[in-house]
Amino acid sequence: MTSTLRPVPMDAFPTPTSASQAETEKVLLEHLPAEDKADPTLQKNAHMQFLIRNLVQGFPARYTSQDASQAWLIYWTLQAFSVLQVGLDPGNKQKAVDTIMAWQHPDGGFGGGPRQAAHLLPTYAAVCALAIVGSPGEGGGWDQINRKKMYNFFMSLKQSDGSFLVAHHAEVDVRGIYCLLVTATLLDIITPELVDGTAAFVASLQTYEGGFSSASQPYYAPASAPNALPTLLETPRPPLGEAHGGYTFCALASWVILQPFLPSASSPSQPKINKNSLLRWLVQMQGARVELGGFKGRTNKLVDGCYSWWVGGAFALLESIGISPVALPASPEKGPEGKDADWDDIDDALFNRKALQEYVLYAGQHPAGGLRDKPPKHADAYHTLYCLAGLSSAQHKVSPSPTRRKELLDSWKDADSTTNEFRKRIFTDALCYTEEEGTEKIVGGAANRVNATHPVFNLTITHTEGIMAHFYKQTVPPRIFKSAATAKT
Repeated sequence: MTSTLRPVPMDAFPTPTSASQAETEKVLLEHLPAEDKADPTLQKNAHMQFLIRNLVQGFPARYTSQDASQAWLIYWTLQAFSVLQVGLDPGNKQKAVDTIMAWQHPDGGFGGGPRQAAHLLPTYAAVCALAIVGSPGEGGGWDQINRKKMYNFFMSLKQSDGSFLVAHHAEVDVRGIYCLLVTATLLDIITPELVDGTAAFVASLQTYEGGFSSASQPYYAPASAPNALPTLLETPRPPLGEAHGGYTFCALASWVILQPFLPSASSPSQPKINKNSLLRWLVQMQGARVELGGFKGRTNKLVDGCYSWWVGGAFALLESIGISPVALPASPEKGPEGKDADWDDIDDALFNRKALQEYVLYAGQHPAGGLRDKPPKHADAYHTLYCLAGLSSAQHKVSPSPTRRKELLDSWKDADSTTNEFRKRIFTDALCYTEEEGTEKIVGGAANRVNATHPVFNLTITHTEGIMAHFYKQTVPPRIFKSAATAKT
């Protein structure tokens, strides 16, 4: 099986980068099974025990450096449980809620730990964690979030070019903007005032490669009067840095969230992104067969399990911006016995779903539990979630459903004002994602199935509906599930 896999082509000038690439390919091939071995198995019990140890016993000493990321540690853990179809008991849920609420800053937002400064990234992590374990009412966490102060905190970070600082006296980063937009959407505090100019900023981050960088450099025309403010120039606004998988996911998800606030398509002021260039870059980030089909985060870099979500998960967002896959006959895949596998039908995915699942199952799983970047690295909380989320994105095809959108629109109450029209669009856009019937495909059989996750928020659909229904004061119509076709294995 491995003898037919050719290494990635190299030129005649060896470098440390090419040496690392060759070594990685060698290690990955060692984790492929023998031809007579059974299909790969997702070691759910081992991963669950890894997560339980971290949650109940506490994280190992090496996580000391993550003291400002306590909100992330608990979100990664709780969402990994959700993807693995594991629910917490009421006692542990309440402990989690009480811990998270201790991180809320008195002036709005959440810090990375008790008495830490408010920051956009742990604010997202804390609110998403509360979406999983929280509930309405006293002590449930949801109603204890100070949304007014959070909105004021967000506005205090806003810059004249439409961007946001990630914290006071900090830098601009598109990851922070994504975290702000997700939080504001979930909590029903997103407004035209908040996101004025943000779409144009996000569009300015796209690089010549097609992916997105972390920020851009604004340029201003001098003020026309002594007390006037400088005028932001539409060009130039050069992106700062190279295209990166994490930045690209955050920029693309932000672009999706911002759709209700964009000017009409005919407006000359509407910001635009190059969709074809973006698609080309995303497709090129999937590794070759010798790299087991994992994703890399940048050009000429190594594959890494976390990009299973940051790049692999980005494909589910493309239909939201008008990029629809074209169904083409897939090349027959050879199974372990050399026979055609069940994946030789038409699969309209824009990436190799089978290969990504194999990367996570063969290379991403640590023998002692938890998931990792790649062998021989250790498992950690971050890679455990994002490998599982990437596995989910490859198993399930979740996309906007016109039928579900109509159900949500028909059930909306009190849509009389312009403000409510915005809220209605945001609510329906966020909750219309549905798994297309018959598209679930699972390497290794049904026992390897994980829960589908929302492409924008990285929460389950159920948790997303629960928290948004509460804050938007709406009743989400029940989903009608038809009997799905048997999953391809």
